[in-house]
Amino acid sequence: MRYMMLLRLDQDQAGKQPSDELMAEMGKLLEDMTRQGVLLDTAGLAPVAEATSLRLSAGKTTVVDGPFTEAKEFIGGYCLVQAKDQDEAVQWARRFLAIHGDQWDLTAEVRQVMEP
Repeated sequence: MRYMMLLRLDQDQAGKQPSDELMAEMGKLLEDMTRQGVLLDTAGLAPVAEATSLRLSAGKTTVVDGPFTEAKEFIGGYCLVQAKDQDEAVQWARRFLAIHGDQWDLTAEVRQVMEP
């Protein structure tokens, strides 16, 4: 089964850059995930200030360009994994969060990708 990890950050961390040490640890984790056949795709996302939001309501679409000052959290990246079940996907998310240490406040929302 495939699982999507949506990685949310608090707005006050917008623009925060990962340290070289964190990038090295992330590289090791992603290498391990690839070697084990778990990692399908992962990436960080452009800043929320560069986002465009589309909303459909009552059949009409509204388009708004960022920045979105009312947003308290934003999705900073994602990780798509292949796991046997939700528990295994959660364990990978735990490892992902753990390498960030105490310098980041992150939330990883793990959700199964619904297959047709």
